Amino acid sequence: MTKQKFRNKISALAMLLASATAMTAPSILLAPATMAQGQEQIRWNLTDLYPTFDAWDAERIRVNSEIKTIEQYRGTLGNDAQSLLTAFDAISAISKEGARVFIYASLGGDEDLRNAENQEKLGLARTMFASLGQQTAFIAPEILSIGSEKLEAFIKVEPGLQKHAFQLRDIIRQKEFTLGGEAESVLANASEVLGGPQRIYSLLSTAAIPWPKVTLASEQVVTLDQAAYTRYRAVQNRADRKKVFDTFWKTWKTYEAPFGQTLDTLVRTHIFTAKSRGYETSLDQAVSNSNVPSDVYRALVKAANDNLPSMHRYLKLRQRIMGLDDLHYYDIYPETTQLEREFSIEDATALTLESIEPFGGEYLELLKEGLAADWMHVYPQPGKRSGAYMQGAGYDVHPYVLLNYNKGFEDVSTFSHEWGHAVHTLLARANNPYETYSYTTFTAELASTTNEVLLQEFMLAKDLSDEERLYYIDRALEGIRGTFFRQTMFAEFELRIHELAEAGEALSGRRMTELYLELLKKYHGHDEGVMNIDPAYAIEWAYIPHFYFNFYVYQYATSISGGTMFAERMLAGDGTARDDYINTLKAGGSEYPHSLLKKAGVDLTTGKPYATLINRMNRLMDEAEVILQRMGK
Repeated sequence: MTKQKFRNKISALAMLLASATAMTAPSILLAPATMAQGQEQIRWNLTDLYPTFDAWDAERIRVNSEIKTIEQYRGTLGNDAQSLLTAFDAISAISKEGARVFIYASLGGDEDLRNAENQEKLGLARTMFASLGQQTAFIAPEILSIGSEKLEAFIKVEPGLQKHAFQLRDIIRQKEFTLGGEAESVLANASEVLGGPQRIYSLLSTAAIPWPKVTLASEQVVTLDQAAYTRYRAVQNRADRKKVFDTFWKTWKTYEAPFGQTLDTLVRTHIFTAKSRGYETSLDQAVSNSNVPSDVYRALVKAANDNLPSMHRYLKLRQRIMGLDDLHYYDIYPETTQLEREFSIEDATALTLESIEPFGGEYLELLKEGLAADWMHVYPQPGKRSGAYMQGAGYDVHPYVLLNYNKGFEDVSTFSHEWGHAVHTLLARANNPYETYSYTTFTAELASTTNEVLLQEFMLAKDLSDEERLYYIDRALEGIRGTFFRQTMFAEFELRIHELAEAGEALSGRRMTELYLELLKKYHGHDEGVMNIDPAYAIEWAYIPHFYFNFYVYQYATSISGGTMFAERMLAGDGTARDDYINTLKAGGSEYPHSLLKKAGVDLTTGKPYATLINRMNRLMDEAEVILQRMGK
């Protein structure tokens, strides 16, 4: 769902569905853990969407029938303002109801990925949206044929078109990159074929690899599938960590060539689409849908590279806490500090409400409303999708939140993160019609990362022992490493492979491994003696699902930078910060995200947001070093 704006969802839908997909993308496995004995599952209420499966199926059939009626509007959009309104109102209504059909199937399927019937429902919903995209491919070319002057006259005389005005003007904005009706139809029909690399990657990475076994120091034999790797790479036994890394990445290395071919083919599809539309680069095309300047992407990469000394300082700090003589890549995942405390879901609720008090009453009331309702599926269970996400595409219903809550502080942070998304959706929905309530990922992750920063600072404001304080500092620093530096490293890799292909150079699995090794060494200070990077681990690129989402991942890094800037302003008593932040959330998709943030004082083409983040990082490390000195480490 990456067609340009009206091709975009038909607007509100595609951005939220794409956002939900991307949020779950790194977590496509079954949940590895189960509920504690005697613990009762907290479930979401899907009857808010449809009372029964039969009701859902009847609505799916009806929406499919309605999609077929869209053809009647072809050739009518320029007749007069009323004809344009009739067509857009009808298509908007179809997409809104289609979103409801989709999320019912998606949420039900995620409760148990092993349930074939539920996965078939989801397949039917996806087919429905492929049909919707094909049926609406004529819209952008036809709007362009009307022309800006006539379109503005229509908007002026027909008040009902106001809710569609942003979308209509956005189509005109992209005139240079929109093809004729026949060509747009061809690209729409080719969407499933162009999506082939993602499907092949998913199949290869989850079903085709024979997972190796490894015997740990405890004599436990572990089958190293992706879920087991995620768990055992973080064990405290260093020899076990190395064995897990060596075994897991050796297996992936045997698939270097096919994964290279798959990713290369994906890159070529991006280049094909960009060239077909007349963009200079694939990056330009990827960010154009949200009208984000490509300068943002490049400013982010530059900021990360300029501040690698802080990243390297953090890695040396980890080494000091762990008491290691040297540092290797397999040392990056274990927690360096521990907290002997469990947090119930009630604790997570209370801490989240207390930590976000700077947002004010309106925000807090919406959060309380959601928390009092049955909008969450909380604990792990057999077959459940792992990870966490918020699904907010049901405009006439409410957001839904999936968690796999295990009572650690990281679970509290995830709880706060996902409810940040949910309240963002509630604010956007309350202040916008369906046509403009849906926000892009560029602002979506801002609403969640700001919550995480405020939670961390709330915990650090308490009277804590040195051990507790060091734990929360470590979690905050690890968040910056993982969300800013690691995601930017991914973004730089993605940019590099596209630039090489665009320059006519050949890409292969081996070449990608070489590129990724260079970046691993640079970001982790290999040449400076900070962390040793074993070349065997550079096949990691093949494991990362982010690279199949078309320049998506950089938005995590921009969001933690913007979110930190908002949080720091609020905590420092900036009187305008809260209103700037809440107004950004309320705007939904009614303005372009970069200009929206810029208006709120966060310009991500400049160094200021990134400097704010790095200053916080250095401040936290200063405090950690004082604590370690007191502890004699």
